[in-house]
Amino acid sequence: MNAVCYLRLSTKDQSKSLEYQETIVRDYCKRNKLKILEVFRDNGESSYTFKRNSYLALEDFIKKHRRKCQYLVVLDHDRFSRNLPEALIKIAELERKYDVKVISTNEPINLDTSDSDVFMKRAFEYLIAHRELLTIKNRTRLGILNAKEKGRFLGKAPFGYSNIKKSKDDHTIEINQSQSFIVKKIFYDYEIGIPQHLIQKEVLALGFKNRGNSSINDILRNCVYAGLIKINASKNSPEKHVKALHEPIIQEEDFWRVQKLLDSRSRQQTRAHEEFPLRGVIKCPCGHNLTAGWTKGSRKYYLYYKCVNHPGTNIPGNTMHQKFEELLKKITFQKYQVELLNNSLSKISSRLLKERQNIHSEKTRLVRILNEKILRLEQKFITDQISISVYHKWKEVFKSERDQIENRLQKSAVNKADIEKTLKKFSSGRFNLYRIYTRSEVLQKQTLIRIIFNDGLTWDRDLFTSCHFNSLLQFNLQKKSLKHLLLIKPPHNVASNPNQIEMRRALRKSTREEADISFKQMKSSLNR
Repeated sequence: MNAVCYLRLSTKDQSKSLEYQETIVRDYCKRNKLKILEVFRDNGESSYTFKRNSYLALEDFIKKHRRKCQYLVVLDHDRFSRNLPEALIKIAELERKYDVKVISTNEPINLDTSDSDVFMKRAFEYLIAHRELLTIKNRTRLGILNAKEKGRFLGKAPFGYSNIKKSKDDHTIEINQSQSFIVKKIFYDYEIGIPQHLIQKEVLALGFKNRGNSSINDILRNCVYAGLIKINASKNSPEKHVKALHEPIIQEEDFWRVQKLLDSRSRQQTRAHEEFPLRGVIKCPCGHNLTAGWTKGSRKYYLYYKCVNHPGTNIPGNTMHQKFEELLKKITFQKYQVELLNNSLSKISSRLLKERQNIHSEKTRLVRILNEKILRLEQKFITDQISISVYHKWKEVFKSERDQIENRLQKSAVNKADIEKTLKKFSSGRFNLYRIYTRSEVLQKQTLIRIIFNDGLTWDRDLFTSCHFNSLLQFNLQKKSLKHLLLIKPPHNVASNPNQIEMRRALRKSTREEADISFKQMKSSLNR
């Protein structure tokens, strides 16, 4: 009689090693005069499914040697499977199709598997094994949850971090200095309005390794970079974020600001187009966003903005673009604001120079290491320690790695003159919103409009109107030249109800009176 042996070792349960299982199984086959055709071993495979590499090979072996194998021997039935229904189905299938009996070392060789008592005994064994599996899974889930609650990151480190092992059971991540600059750049560029596909194109040249369509979005959505661990919602508790043990690459407030931008931009249904920069950000008086398109005239095509609720109304695109650019020219910065912008840009540029310098130093170090490896390789070849084929093979590998790093160094070289030129524009005081607008991508233009007017700019009979105007630019509203281009209206809920206006005035008056009384009382107490 012939048999195949199957051994399985779980990653969770290491108590029954493969060597121990094989010793017991071989001894069982010897006692029962079974000839072992083959031994199949699965190391670290799940017991819940039969999609295991060695087990699938075992089934192929049984198919090829049909009728030559009569037994499949395992140490215990929980080595075969811990999934009660799947195990019983698989045992019946092997017996019916290939006439192979699954048997464990604690069962007699002449066991009658058609006996109802045997079926009940096996079903009970697999039921216990299934229960143990669920217990192990639950214990593992609670262990993972407990580790996350304490702020520990589990799994493979994301781009920008590296896995480190402090001790046998203490695994964590630390910042990869040569990659963290790229992560910071992705967050910063997206926040200023650069589209994700353009960000990806630029960071790939700097050494970013993920080329998927959603790779940039995955980086922006990953709270690990802000030093947070996400804990998914369960029956008893909602989704939450806890402070992580590892060091963050970006500030937490920057991360949440980017999340708000991602959520708001994902709701925008209009596609950005360079020829229609105001589409989706300028509203009709009815409240709907204006759409845009080309209309064929007698000689050429003309650009028009229109509202879906008023198909008969077409607003010439050139007229709206010209008036909006004229409006931006009138909106200027105050001197102290230019100075603040100048200081902020100086800090950003200094940080940028420092971070890129760190990347340059790291890549230079890697190039030096590769050059040393090539030199040692040549020395071994000269002294006949390696063959010519090995020499050429590894020389090509090292040279290829070195060339890639050197290309990245060239592409990520800091252009100091450009940064100084940008700083000069700010310090000159001639930098204004019109310059920013005309030199921006279409998504950046739309972001700028939303920042100034809080997504509430309307075109109403050759005039821009809005209920919101950025508080930092309020002084511009005093300019007479601005009034024939922009009309700031009070919010509808206030303007439409005079009683609310009177109530607010009365409230402000009473508040001022209470403040005066409090101030007088405080002054008199100090005098006493």
